[in-house]
Amino acid sequence: MAKIWFDDALDLNSLTENGGDCMPGYVGIRFIDYGDDWIKASMPVNERTKQPYGRLHGGAAVVLAETVGSVGAAMTVDRSKFATVGMEINANHIRPAKDGLVFATGKAESIGRTTQIWSIRIEDEAGKLVCISRITMAVISTERA
Repeated sequence: MAKIWFDDALDLNSLTENGGDCMPGYVGIRFIDYGDDWIKASMPVNERTKQPYGRLHGGAAVVLAETVGSVGAAMTVDRSKFATVGMEINANHIRPAKDGLVFATGKAESIGRTTQIWSIRIEDEAGKLVCISRITMAVISTERA
């Protein structure tokens, strides 16, 4: 697949810092890598992201998936003219993660003029699938955002 990013390169530190004072920053999401048609972030499994039984909270996994899909989608458009907003997300939780880091890799399945669909795979440090998610994004004019 050809490069999908609007800009020549993604500034992973800026993407991480942009979420620093809201939900992504609160749960420790960091953008760590990208390729021509994918973007990857990490999140710790800790007291902020676990449920009371010591496992990664399903909602935290969805926060990670939505963050990766949303940021990925936003990086494919001219942000001076368009915004990307979530329309629907789903997640299948496959296996628990109890500590360490989880890694979410988002890949565009469809980049259309008005909608995008992204698949996000969340894996543990051993590369085992923890969660698989899909998000549908709307592309709207910044006047409506």
